[in-house]
Amino acid sequence: MKRQRTWKEYRTIDLSLFGIMLAIFEFVIVHAANWWFPGQPFTVSLAAAMASIVYMRWGVWGAIHAVEAGFVFCYFSGATGQQFLIYCLGNLFSVLAVLMLKIFGKERVRTGHLSLVFPLLVQLLMQAGRAAVAILLGAGPENVVGFFTTDSLSLLFTFVIIWIARKLDGVYEDQKHYLLRVHAEKE
Repeated sequence: MKRQRTWKEYRTIDLSLFGIMLAIFEFVIVHAANWWFPGQPFTVSLAAAMASIVYMRWGVWGAIHAVEAGFVFCYFSGATGQQFLIYCLGNLFSVLAVLMLKIFGKERVRTGHLSLVFPLLVQLLMQAGRAAVAILLGAGPENVVGFFTTDSLSLLFTFVIIWIARKLDGVYEDQKHYLLRVHAEKE
């Protein structure tokens, strides 16, 4: 008889796969930007899109991916230690968006008008978090405007990715809800 995976094993595998995908995508994006668009005043990151998906799937566990996205972005960009802190800790602010999922319910956010508000909130919290950490580390308010303006393309990518993820069965869905739904359909 084939042994079924436990809930914890399933979650660990799922989080690991999303972590690997995030690392690969961020690596490719950073290298492509450095190759094709060196010196451009904008950045593109899948941090908010991937974190939004993982927050929807697993709740606060998505914070791991938010921090990972900042780390990978900084590592492959050749960032300073201070930039690592700004991006890793700043991205962690996005965990506050999970409160929206708790208040309105994941299903309502996933399927309703809030479906694009949630990733927008994740993106804005990441940017605000980076700005706040930068200010705490001594940057002036005039220097942190760039966290919002240079990352505007990421918001477009986030919306497109979430729109696609919503169309794929079970991708942008609480995994407990998804597994129960699939099990009920089999019965």
